[in-house]
Parts: sequence; structure tokens; C-alpha cells
Amino acid sequence: MRCGHDCGSCGSCGSCGGCGGGALELTEQEVELLGRFAQIPFLPVARRWDSETPVYLEEAADFSAAIVGLQLKRLIRVDYDLPLVNFDYAAYGAYPCRGSMALTERGQAAVELLEIQGVEP
Repeated sequence: MRCGHDCGSCGSCGSCGGCGGGALELTEQEVELLGRFAQIPFLPVARRWDSETPVYLEEAADFSAAIVGLQLKRLIRVDYDLPLVNFDYAAYGAYPCRGSMALTERGQAAVELLEIQGVEP
């Protein structure tokens, strides 16, 4: 995936994290979560005060590693200061630090590429 900027020595624009051939490796769970973002632009996330591990309880599987992976790849943004409005966080009772997560511009481009290439979660 290219960043779309004329960086010259790529990485200097801060938008791509290295275009090195345009490859972006995603786990199956990361692809699945990106597919969810393609349907719903903002998803709930929570964590304990004493932990940095993100929790997404809307699916049966544990998506903590996928959330961290997508964050590190700058495909999503996790913001604990912006909880979802009108969302019932009752299931997240054990996780007092509640917020939201959303695609970044780079993440939106990745979702579009996955859709064009016909990759299904």
C-alpha cells in the first residue's frame, strides 16, 4: 500500500510508516476487524485502569491483539477520551476506561484495497 504522498525517501511524510514495496501484512483477525470497520465507522473499546490491553466485547473472539496490531500499523485510532454517544457499555462493566476506535485515513485506504482485491474477513 502506498501512502499517496511524494515522499522521495518514504517515511519522511509520516503518513505511511514505510512503503517498502507497498506490502502490508495483516492477520486474519485484523482483516476481520477491518471488515467490521467497513460496516460501522466507530466501535466501542474499553480497558481496565491498570492495563493497556484493549477490549472489544461485541464479537465472541478476543480481538485485543488485532486492535493493538492495527494501532501499531496506524490503521485505527483508539481514543479512551471519546466514548460512543448512546452506546450501552453495560457489557463492559469490568472495564471502567471506555472509549471508541475508528479507522484512520490509512486504515480507510487499506479497507478500500481489501474490498477491491476481494479479500473477505
